[in-house]
Amino acid sequence: MIAKQTNQKAWFMVLPVFLVVAFSAVIPLMTVVNYSVQDTFGNNVFTWVGMDWFKDLIHSERFHAAFLKQLMFSGIILLIEVPLGIMIALAMPKKGWGVPVCLISMALPLLIPWNVVGTIWQIFGRVDIGLLGHSLASLGFDYNYTQDPIAAWITLIIMDVWHWTSLVVLLCYAGLCSIPEAYYQAAKIDGASRWSVFRYIQLPKMQRVLLIAILLRFMDSFMIYTEPFVITGGGPGNSTTFMSIDLVKLAIGQFDLGPAAAMSLVYFLVILLLCWVFYTVMSNIGEESSNGGK
Repeated sequence: MIAKQTNQKAWFMVLPVFLVVAFSAVIPLMTVVNYSVQDTFGNNVFTWVGMDWFKDLIHSERFHAAFLKQLMFSGIILLIEVPLGIMIALAMPKKGWGVPVCLISMALPLLIPWNVVGTIWQIFGRVDIGLLGHSLASLGFDYNYTQDPIAAWITLIIMDVWHWTSLVVLLCYAGLCSIPEAYYQAAKIDGASRWSVFRYIQLPKMQRVLLIAILLRFMDSFMIYTEPFVITGGGPGNSTTFMSIDLVKLAIGQFDLGPAAAMSLVYFLVILLLCWVFYTVMSNIGEESSNGGK
């Protein structure tokens, strides 16, 4: 048997990319690590504190509250946007003039910058001049996202669903379009119901794109900052002060660089760990489904 030789020259093509990523990511990360174990009062005077900032962070009620709010927000977003995205993708046409119309309509919210989205919904939800806020107030609803924490949460959730459900729709639609027509013909011959087609044909074929959609939406919703900062500023009170907003307040508002650096590292590790859990669980579900179908 002749051993197959692999050409390793391709690594030289991607080596510049690795160097750029290392320079742009590793060096700032090491700076944050350096700040997380020291304290500074300005003038480049640092005092070694070791793991004190991390210990304070673990026992901080402020951090726990921000983390739970961030986790709850991401959970609600995933529970709404993933099923809604699947349903919209299933309802979209697969051929004809409606395809480009639907695709362009779905892509439009994704083209709007995050700060513009926050500004749109800040004005849209205002009770005095906003269409949504003024209409609800006229109908007798006590809606004011600047004073009511529940109204603030509802506004942020609806805003995120409006902005990012399109991403899930486009990914699921791409997965549906990759299914060969022969699968549907076989299901039609067997007399399969609409639910059976979705359960045994469409959903398994969408598992890979759903994994990507869930990972992207979780990472983005867990790191959300611009929209809630523009709309509510973390209020009313601290009801919408997520981890990202709390981190900026700690670093820039209070100029506590050491605690902020420690919090940013914990923030990064939490996102990394939860994404790994999502990926592992969904990959195992996909493998079990594939093995069960054989």
